[in-house]
Amino acid sequence: MSENMIMGIIKDAIYTGLLVSAPILVVAILVGLIISILQATTQVQEQTLTFVPKLVAVALVGLFTGNWMLHQIVAFTERIFAHISQIIQ
Repeated sequence: MSENMIMGIIKDAIYTGLLVSAPILVVAILVGLIISILQATTQVQEQTLTFVPKLVAVALVGLFTGNWMLHQIVAFTERIFAHISQIIQ
């Protein structure tokens, strides 16, 4: 197993992790920003006001993109198993 192969696997793992987590993280950041701006303008500082909309938005994004996320992770796992079979031969 060469260093290039290991670096390729690590690069693929990081890329897949970022790709899979990006939709949920982006939605959580955007909803948090919108709620923060709303709180700053209305001066309502309620903790549940930030938590509940974020939770709902992240759950909806998880429902809509979950199938795609699963396919990305399965494809990554298949690539890892293909590398393992190449090493054994």
